[in-house]
Amino acid sequence: MSKRASYIKKLAAELEALVAAHPGKTLQLWFEDEAREGQKGRTGHRWFSRGKCPPGRCDKHFLSTHIFAAVRPGTDDGFALVLPEATAATMDLFLERFSETLPAGVHAALVLDGAGWHGKAALNVPDNVTLLTLPPYSPELNPVERVWLYLRERYLSFRLHQNEEAIVDALCTAWNALRAEIGRLTTLTSYPWIIRAREQVET
Repeated sequence: MSKRASYIKKLAAELEALVAAHPGKTLQLWFEDEAREGQKGRTGHRWFSRGKCPPGRCDKHFLSTHIFAAVRPGTDDGFALVLPEATAATMDLFLERFSETLPAGVHAALVLDGAGWHGKAALNVPDNVTLLTLPPYSPELNPVERVWLYLRERYLSFRLHQNEEAIVDALCTAWNALRAEIGRLTTLTSYPWIIRAREQVET
């Protein structure tokens, strides 16, 4: 059995257990991840004359910050915070703010990877959120990775950031531009197996 097939089976069982554990609640399936952005410049794809190397700006300094984001696959629902570091303390803040955006009567199953700051014992997880863990070394199972790729290709490549404030502004501008594109998050996150899993518990 492939890693994905094994995880699909495990996720279905976890979601069924959550439905049973929260009667009267509407269960929503979300995925979360973090990305670092900063002065360590990155390149990306761009249109240019065939056979010629396109010019592009690329910094080599070291200031950086993080964007935390959660998406509800197959919808345009998303939530993000730009935070100075990726730690249990900043993850707590993200979870608190994320939980406040959920409608009354909704319980979120939030799927994330096994990063050290995601450990449930070290976090204050809100009552309306349950953390579910992806298998190790499986970014291909997390649709937020496609969101990062899109933001980097479209908004964050070939950029020079003078200071930390400029990095924060670039991340906020990129995320807000993405949210303004109606249907873009839906397209990026519509993994068929996730949509099937979501529909089984959300309908």
